Amino acid sequence: MESEQLFHRGYYRNSYNSITSASSDEELLDGAGAIMDFQTSEDDNLLDGDTAAGTHYTMTNGGSINSSTHLLDLLDEPIPGVGTYDDFHTIDWVREKCKDRERHRRINSKKKESAWEMTKSLYDAWSGWLVVTLTGLASGALAGLIDIAADWMTDLKEGICLSALWYNHEQCCWGSNETTFEERDKCPQWKTWAELIIGQAEGPGSYIMNYIMYIFWALSFAFLAVSLVKVFAPYACGSGIPEIKTILSGFIIRGYLGKWTLMIKTITLVLAVASGLSLGKEGPLVHVACCCGNIFSYLFPKYSTNEAKKREVLSAASAAGVSVAFGAPIGGVLFSLEEVSYYFPLKTLWRSFFAALVAAFVLRSINPFGNSRLVLFYVEYHTPWYLFELFPFILLGVFGGLWGAFFIRANIAWCRRRKSTKFGKYPVLEVIIVAAITAVIAFPNPYTRLNTSELIKELFTDCGPLESSSLCDYRNDMNASKIVDDIPDRPAGVGVYSAIWQLCLALIFKIIMTVFTFGIKVPSGLFIPSMAIGAIAGRIVGIAVEQLAYYHHDWFIFKEWCEVGADCITPGLYAMVGAAACLGGVTRMTVSLVVIVFELTGGLEYIVPLMAAVMTSKWVGDAFGREGIYEAHIRLNGYPFLDAKEEFTHTTLAADVMRPRRSDPPLAVLTQDNMTVDDIENMINETSYNGFPVIMSKESQRLVGFALRRDLTIAIESARKKQEGIVGSSRVCFAQHTPSLPAESPRPLKLRSILDMSPFTVTDHTPMEIVVDIFRKLGLRQCLVTHNGRLLGIITKKDILRHMAQTANQDPASIMFN
Repeated sequence: MESEQLFHRGYYRNSYNSITSASSDEELLDGAGAIMDFQTSEDDNLLDGDTAAGTHYTMTNGGSINSSTHLLDLLDEPIPGVGTYDDFHTIDWVREKCKDRERHRRINSKKKESAWEMTKSLYDAWSGWLVVTLTGLASGALAGLIDIAADWMTDLKEGICLSALWYNHEQCCWGSNETTFEERDKCPQWKTWAELIIGQAEGPGSYIMNYIMYIFWALSFAFLAVSLVKVFAPYACGSGIPEIKTILSGFIIRGYLGKWTLMIKTITLVLAVASGLSLGKEGPLVHVACCCGNIFSYLFPKYSTNEAKKREVLSAASAAGVSVAFGAPIGGVLFSLEEVSYYFPLKTLWRSFFAALVAAFVLRSINPFGNSRLVLFYVEYHTPWYLFELFPFILLGVFGGLWGAFFIRANIAWCRRRKSTKFGKYPVLEVIIVAAITAVIAFPNPYTRLNTSELIKELFTDCGPLESSSLCDYRNDMNASKIVDDIPDRPAGVGVYSAIWQLCLALIFKIIMTVFTFGIKVPSGLFIPSMAIGAIAGRIVGIAVEQLAYYHHDWFIFKEWCEVGADCITPGLYAMVGAAACLGGVTRMTVSLVVIVFELTGGLEYIVPLMAAVMTSKWVGDAFGREGIYEAHIRLNGYPFLDAKEEFTHTTLAADVMRPRRSDPPLAVLTQDNMTVDDIENMINETSYNGFPVIMSKESQRLVGFALRRDLTIAIESARKKQEGIVGSSRVCFAQHTPSLPAESPRPLKLRSILDMSPFTVTDHTPMEIVVDIFRKLGLRQCLVTHNGRLLGIITKKDILRHMAQTANQDPASIMFN
């Protein structure tokens, strides 16, 4: 009864006891929605009959949920745009959740009326599975297309297949009868550019011509990629994961997941990978999959009209993206849960799993690499690992953490310099310079000339009897007393030592170039370059441990396991562990990363080394800074992202953060029944706020509700067009009953139905750590601060981000949030 009285008086204060004791984010969001309902009385029609379906609502306590009169049942003519959001604004999660609940109630109440309503109900129930199925199909098909095209264009830098122009080097030589086992890459059908242009297959002239053509094609691909991005889809550059994390947290970036971005990102990703730049396609594939999910969600009203529901589809799409990037469906689901998703209810987990399954199935059907695997560098090891190897694995974890900390600081410093200098104004020139330097330095070294995925494959692969790589150039020791395996540990030959020197140079080259490449204006992923750096370091360490065990097998650490002639060290395993450690150091992923690498190798027994290395890299990286590369780029770009992993420990109160401050002008507010249309329009034109608190009167300052700027503007414009008698001097009424007006007064404008009657409020003495927790878990846009029911001020997401930046001694002006 007391809450009902409060409601009729015009304000309702929320209790946060239930919020702070909730056990999960979903319970918090559902609990918040429970106090909201789309209710109205018959005399409370918006704009006297001109109303908006599904978007105008009032919020009451949960006691009136079973009321027979629903606002949505009374609304006939929608006002387009009310309840939607402007670009670079944050969605209201609680409002969107409530809209979806009311839509669900309406469908359930009507489904027994007719067969057609039952069919609509079934379609609504299955639309979630349909949209993730379509997303998985499109993601798998596009990933297969990108893989095939990137392989062909990468080989185009070296030569061309005369018998079939669309074949890459490997496919060209598959059907050749002249190919020998030792020279399996040479066949008469495949011609290098030197053979075609100057007719020489060997010699200095041939080398120089191939060198020139390699640089020519690399620059051509890079120039075409950056030109397409700059002209047609500026959002297609970069990895996309920082922006997707921000979008999934509730931020609106129009066009970032649109059809033009999808088309240009798909084309330019192929060109960027083929150009030989130190980047990967795995991160951008998540962006591509999310574009597919966003486009397909518009086919289903359940998702197209509700921004919160759409983000459930995008979470599933990001899982499908990682699934096709690494051939790791379960790892993709965990990546979406651990790394990118902000709100992840249980049904989203199931749909993410299904989307990842469908995407992986489609990619497996396409078989882009011809090895019946989902990735190029799938490997299997047959040798167990031994306890003493944990020490080098942990050392690789330390290296991964140090690399991650160095890369994040160096890359952010370079990106900040790019933003603040003239160099950032010439993105095409920057891409051309980086591509030219990469191509000139990469060609002489066979390991940097290789496609990065091919390099990782070679580093991961264990040396068997069929391997012709110089990494497997071991001397055969025929005097071994006991042969335990087919290929026992052997002394390294000249080829192995030569390969180690080349790998050391490749490691330095990759470290430097990746810092300058990530962030340029072409699609650029970070997974593959980081894995390549770790794989190079890991292979070098693996060979070193292998040779140590061979020459010093009588040492106590080797004595028990490494007998003479035994195969006890697998250098390829060290490469895999190093790759996981370096990727973990950069992204600070843990569980999902271990599962992704486990799915790559299919070996359960290597989970412990992977976990040890990944956790070590995270601990070492966190010692230098807790944020990963994606969080660092979010902060660099000033996106309004409240990281759930970040702790807030400062003992400030809501009154210390709220606006207005003592030196600020008074808070811009609306009164419930004594302002005219002109007054409100003037306030909208003179301020840039996204919404205005509504109070009973300037004297009482009692809170009534909160009205959004966009809804006010659209409702007033619609009333002017559709209603007679609405003029600038018309009184605007937010109260339930219109006050008595003189007979000659113009017709009043009733806007109660666009009013949020239950805005979230805290008292001025609420600790900021509780306020920050509420913003994170409920996805709020703003929160009003009251004292004994009287309005004192407002705290927005922007205020919280600025306050957190100030407490961390960062620049609060870097927050871009509009």
